[in-house]
Amino acid sequence: QYKFRDLTIEELKTVSKTYPNFTFSMNTYTFKDGSQKDLLNFSGTVPVKYGNSYNIPIHLWILDSHPFAPPICFLKPTANMGIAVGKHVDARGRIYLPYLQNWSHPKSTLIGLIKEMIAKFEEELPLYSLSSSDAARQSELLSYITKITEGETDMKSRSKTGGRNEGCFNKITVVGAGDLGIACVLAVAAKDVADKVVLLDLSEGAAKGGTMDLEIFAVPNVAISRDFSASADSKVVVLTVNSLGNAQTYLDVIQSNVDLFRGIIPAVSHYSQNAVLLVASHPVEVMTFVSWKLSSFPESRVIGVGANLDSERFQYMLTNLLKAEMLAKDAWVIGEQGEDKVSSWTSCNVVANQTEAMADCNSREKVANRAMEILKGKGQRSWSVGLSVADLADSILKDKRKIHSVSTLAKGCCNINSEVFLSLPCILGTSGVIEMVRLEEDPLVQEKLQSSAGSIHDLQQQLKL
Repeated sequence: QYKFRDLTIEELKTVSKTYPNFTFSMNTYTFKDGSQKDLLNFSGTVPVKYGNSYNIPIHLWILDSHPFAPPICFLKPTANMGIAVGKHVDARGRIYLPYLQNWSHPKSTLIGLIKEMIAKFEEELPLYSLSSSDAARQSELLSYITKITEGETDMKSRSKTGGRNEGCFNKITVVGAGDLGIACVLAVAAKDVADKVVLLDLSEGAAKGGTMDLEIFAVPNVAISRDFSASADSKVVVLTVNSLGNAQTYLDVIQSNVDLFRGIIPAVSHYSQNAVLLVASHPVEVMTFVSWKLSSFPESRVIGVGANLDSERFQYMLTNLLKAEMLAKDAWVIGEQGEDKVSSWTSCNVVANQTEAMADCNSREKVANRAMEILKGKGQRSWSVGLSVADLADSILKDKRKIHSVSTLAKGCCNINSEVFLSLPCILGTSGVIEMVRLEEDPLVQEKLQSSAGSIHDLQQQLKL
């Protein structure tokens, strides 16, 4: 069944020679869509030094299009090991690495993959030892993971483990029942992103027209509540609230929002301690920073919607209006929302010879400027931001590992030394920001980012948290 049998066999021979402890077999693998295929796979341990020396058990499935497609990789913990969910490992033990994402034959090999795996595991150990009581509690979960990695469907293993959240695994809470909050709920429902959506209506008095209409027309899987406990166990919490007080200055307006968030963030963080916070309130950079500070969540799980909408529009304009498809592939709008946002490209952008004229720096700048001018006139309606929020939530909940330009902690990037959030291209998954994508080193872009960081930091210093 293997299209490139000889190349695959040669690679497996090299792996066996380098790592003689690996065992090989042919088993049935079940993909997320329920389809099945008999695939080669191998299991064994890789040596990792993390203070002490550890042997990390792994299980790799070789696709039938190998070596032109990367393998599917899992940890295979023993009964006394727990999975440390992190940048490169999810709760099921599925392994994600830049090497897999950038897989390209003949440059990419199984040996190269294992070497990167070892290097990443030495930065962040993927397993930890369990106490005897923890090991007993985890036995059921391990059974579930083993069934997945051995090729059983999610449904079969779910029926055997009898999870209490069956049928409601992906839950989103939207905080704020204004136009933006309702737009987010409708967009999430329309795109079928979550199993359940809770709209937290924090407004005073009787129900507003929007929330009343949601109840009247009974949007499927949408619940409306005024109680923070309804948000419990959400995977994503979307913040859309903005203060409508009588503040006189811009600083007063932001301080009103901070005061509002002081009563919201600790509550939603308490009820959904493993959630990703997705901030859509204004100004998004400052309110994402405030959410991070008030929640005490790691920065990877506090994200602002930032320039995601602008980036998607920018790429669309380059491709469809200006016919610059090669440029659009790695093009992003980054920095601070508003007039100070800038366009940039990821450093992996390599243009083929036949498009050299388009890729010329001056030509690219002209095309980018045209696209940015068109972008200025588009504005951002509640429904368009709602679609952007649904897009981000989809990438997070479904662990798509897709790149988005979102507000993330920019400290350490472009010589920024302060704790500020700016839009930068990031890979998103179930744990939030998994990795920041490297940008081209453009002095002008870096100067603008540093300027934005400075003004945002100065503003934050004047706020009372």
